Amino acid sequence: MAAEGGGKEMNEIKTQFTTREGVYKLLTHSEYSRPNRVPFNSQGSNPVKVSFVNVNDQSGNGDRICFNVGRELYFYIYKGVRKAADLSKPIDKRIYKGTQPTCHDFNPLTATAESVSLLVGFSAGQVQLIDPIKKETSKLFNEERLIDKSRVTCVRWVPGSESLFLVAHSSGSLYLYNVEHTCGTTPPHYQLLKQGDGYAVHTCKSKSARNPLLRWTVGEGALNEFAFSPDGKFLACASQDGFLRVFGFDAAELHGTMKSYFGGLLCVCWSPDGRYIVAGGEDDLVTVWSFSDCRVIARGHGHKSWVSVVAFDHCTTSVEDSDPPAEFSGSDEEFHEQIHFGGGRDRANSSQSHLSKRNSTDGRPVSVTYRFGSVGQDTQLCLWDLTEDILFPHLPLSRTRTHTNVMSATSPPATGAATTNTTTTTTAAAATTTTTTTTTTTTTTTATTPTTNPPGTNGNNTVSSSSGNSGAPANSLPAPLPRSNSLPHSSGPAGGSTTPNCHTSSSKGSSIIDSTFIATGVSKFATLSLHDTRKERHEKDHKRNHSMGHISSKSSDKLNQLSSAARTAKADAAKTLGTLLCPRMEEVPLLEPLVCKKIAHERLTVLIFLEDCLVTACQEGFICTWARPGKVGLLSSQNPANSPSGTVV
Repeated sequence: MAAEGGGKEMNEIKTQFTTREGVYKLLTHSEYSRPNRVPFNSQGSNPVKVSFVNVNDQSGNGDRICFNVGRELYFYIYKGVRKAADLSKPIDKRIYKGTQPTCHDFNPLTATAESVSLLVGFSAGQVQLIDPIKKETSKLFNEERLIDKSRVTCVRWVPGSESLFLVAHSSGSLYLYNVEHTCGTTPPHYQLLKQGDGYAVHTCKSKSARNPLLRWTVGEGALNEFAFSPDGKFLACASQDGFLRVFGFDAAELHGTMKSYFGGLLCVCWSPDGRYIVAGGEDDLVTVWSFSDCRVIARGHGHKSWVSVVAFDHCTTSVEDSDPPAEFSGSDEEFHEQIHFGGGRDRANSSQSHLSKRNSTDGRPVSVTYRFGSVGQDTQLCLWDLTEDILFPHLPLSRTRTHTNVMSATSPPATGAATTNTTTTTTAAAATTTTTTTTTTTTTTTATTPTTNPPGTNGNNTVSSSSGNSGAPANSLPAPLPRSNSLPHSSGPAGGSTTPNCHTSSSKGSSIIDSTFIATGVSKFATLSLHDTRKERHEKDHKRNHSMGHISSKSSDKLNQLSSAARTAKADAAKTLGTLLCPRMEEVPLLEPLVCKKIAHERLTVLIFLEDCLVTACQEGFICTWARPGKVGLLSSQNPANSPSGTVV
């Protein structure tokens, strides 16, 4: 049920909302659920998840949807905004005994109208490869639970591969599998391959090829979600210890880290161009992290409970007046070189992004808008705009297009200033120019973040694992900026300085972050108030009755161990607060949502942006389709009052 308090108006479920591009409307006849449309009793069950694939059907209706509800897994033709859902005819339906599906992922490379490859992870640790069109089960991985006995939290095909996939568990381990290999009849033996701050990578010792190929151990507690960058070269991991860790996937190198304000991180996603990562979690915030600068550039506050999903809207995200599309930033010549010399994961490095050139050389404003959304256990959908006044604060741009609170210029300076933590690195080329103070904020005075290969720092996700690309054009490197001064300096040291939470690929896993920065799995119990007024409001309307007990056994079981463990966690977390790992609330811009609407009775677990709609799902098992402005195909035939989920107009 919806949270009590606030009267009828507060608990009213919204069926439409308005943004600058128009009105989004709920298509009640396009709702997918179990065939009987009965709300699912979600107590103790795993989150409802949704996966899509396009099978390139000749009829033009090639979208397929898969979702899990409790012990059941369904596979339907997805008709979206075009036609009403026909729930009486699932292509495939499976009911599992003794375990529940927790997550799933289609391989888009192998999908045809006759066959699809669907990976399904389970609460007992197994991973199944099935073909719901042929109704076949081809393989079961970790069948005897010899590799990992904990719940599967996330499963993904490796981008560009027909056979490799990655599986995360609540144990904190991440395994790389090959569908062609077996898992063996004995527990695997591992050999250390690489080790770094908060992670280790092991290979499987075996005379014959077997799974897993690699085991990553990441952070403390559960690894709640991971996401590949758009070009497949980097991997962002959100962990229960509150850390976001970004790795170069092939080289298994740590690129950078970020710490939540408190508690675990539950979800993560990349911007379509790979320049930014958004994470959400138990601090009720969405945090925007710059890939090239390795720092937090903004936080968003709108949710009243844990943020369960974050996602970028590739259709609304725009870079106006730039020649190449956002996915292929760089000059036209570089764009054609990328096409000519091979795309995908082997895309050529461009020397500097088109967007960076426009902003750092000729100084002309570029209109940039990144749209992303979030859903949470407070049953609310929030939409956010990330605009150029946040991304490029040193430019005198208008602030009229974004809902942003930039803290007062009288804020006290940050404790743990960036300059006290800087270390020098030996690089063969100068790094990209980055200024991190906004025109009205005073405390974000951060040193720039070079890497050993400047082409990779353009946000293109093309950082190579080799060091010293001296052919790249060198930019002037600003010294740390004085407070409330956003003008870049003209020159700086050739080698530059690096922020403590950004790791260069030549570091070989060497420790830059002090080991005490790694907070324990109970860090969410640290009583770190944002500030007094927010603390009071936070305590008053924080809807903990929506919080999921199954997020992590590590977190839920610690409720009985608060005394000494919480004090230790508070001390460890306090060491990161006010540093570049975790800036204070007043040190970075605070975004306000464009839209913040209650759209369900139960906690929300899915948010997916499609071309003509966005899709949400709640723990009751209802998958809802929201038509984009101008895309409503069913409105005339709908009667919202008869919605099976009890939607109120």
